[in-house]
Amino acid sequence: MQRKRLPIGIQTLREIREDNCYYVDKTPLALRLVQQGKYFFLSRPRRFGKSLFLDTLKELFEGNEALFKGLYAEKHWDWSVKHPVIRISFGGGVTRSAQELEDQIDSHLRRFETANQLAVVDKTLAERFRSLILHLAQTHNQRVVVLIDEYDKPILDNIEQREIALETRETLKDFYSVIKDADAYIRFAFLTGVSKFSKVSLFSGLNNLQDITLDARYSTICGYTDQDVDSVFAAELEGLDRCEIKRWYNGYNWLGDSVYNPFDLLLLFDHRTFRPWWFETGTPTFLVKLLTQRGFFTPDLANLQTGEQLISSFDVDAIKSEALLFQTGYLTIHDVQQPILGHWVYTLGYPNREVESSLNASLLEGLGVDSSKGFENRIKLITLLREQNIPAMRDLFHAFFATIPHDWYRNSPIAQYEGYWASIFYSHFAALGLDIKLEDATNHGRIDMTVCFEGHVYLFEFKVVELVPEGRALQQLKDRAYADKYRAAGPVHLIGVEFSKDTRNIVGFEVG
Repeated sequence: MQRKRLPIGIQTLREIREDNCYYVDKTPLALRLVQQGKYFFLSRPRRFGKSLFLDTLKELFEGNEALFKGLYAEKHWDWSVKHPVIRISFGGGVTRSAQELEDQIDSHLRRFETANQLAVVDKTLAERFRSLILHLAQTHNQRVVVLIDEYDKPILDNIEQREIALETRETLKDFYSVIKDADAYIRFAFLTGVSKFSKVSLFSGLNNLQDITLDARYSTICGYTDQDVDSVFAAELEGLDRCEIKRWYNGYNWLGDSVYNPFDLLLLFDHRTFRPWWFETGTPTFLVKLLTQRGFFTPDLANLQTGEQLISSFDVDAIKSEALLFQTGYLTIHDVQQPILGHWVYTLGYPNREVESSLNASLLEGLGVDSSKGFENRIKLITLLREQNIPAMRDLFHAFFATIPHDWYRNSPIAQYEGYWASIFYSHFAALGLDIKLEDATNHGRIDMTVCFEGHVYLFEFKVVELVPEGRALQQLKDRAYADKYRAAGPVHLIGVEFSKDTRNIVGFEVG
């Protein structure tokens, strides 16, 4: 199979199609949207192909038939009808104030006004937007298509500056309200972003907006499916471990088929090496700071249960940890249940090994771990696991806990939590990308942490000695016969780890 150009960083359909790049055909979903309704909203993490999908919609409505040769839309779209399109993106640069946002919107509007010979007579941005829509509809004798990309970025740019974020939100709210007011002149409107702000705070004037973020029919609207990888990118798979590709990069789920982040796969195919390509494009400093301040128990991130209201939206004054982690792509949906009619319970977890290992490495710094020291420890830990040198593991972690400065404990809001020590222990293993199970169920109870590595199984139980008698951790592993579940998998090592709140270190590390 002939290889094509990899569309790394390309967000325009024209360039992809004219330069013979790989392209995963999303036009069946685009046509379904257009047939289904009029106003839509989609939330997806950064670098997931939202901008390319919007550009595909733009080219469809503008009637550029040549770009769709061989695609589903070629024979299923009415190319005789062309609509004027207003496409605005807030993705460029950083917006530092409400005034900068107004200047940015002014620049967008002025570009369309100049191109369409529309004299500026209105005073406010909202009035100019309304006049632009009306003018385009009248001069083209067709209703207008409005496409807004990264609708929320000006707010997210200022999420740690509450007053600026609120001012920015109000400016956007006023601007977006025009879409509903101009309903008679609009054929279709689509807004995309990373986060989903509540309708009350941002879309109160656009209450007919359909949110397709968790609509199973559109789960694969952005991203690549396994079928896409095996068909469209078949020529790129030679020499790469297909199972590792799936383990490292697949797993994002919005109640339908799971998908890969396109940016990850394109960089993998280009460099032919496994790295956290997506994660490295944006360090989640705000996220780490927020989770640290709230004393979030990091093992919970692998298996977190929450209700729909906690992942569906957030606002400047009410940023839920679950919503932030889910909407930014650090957690995804693993399961959904409806225990009572109308009430849904979502189980969230890491989408893949890339996110699990990279996020935990970042979280270690929030837990008081010096980044270089943490990296050193992880390298040593891998060596000890390969040698099955469990006693040396105790020395490694004991020495590590001793290096955390006293002032950090004194000033940290999370050092008081009993799960703090277990969080550090777990995050060291998780940052290595190992096969880890937390709270693994057996017929006698749940194992705190199970690590499978090179044919060996390590079962960990964590206790705080001020709360239970010493030696209880290992004894529980033995009493409940936790090892029975893994006898067939290889040698099983029982490890009871006990921490002391007083000494702030490991005081027990028994192996059985």
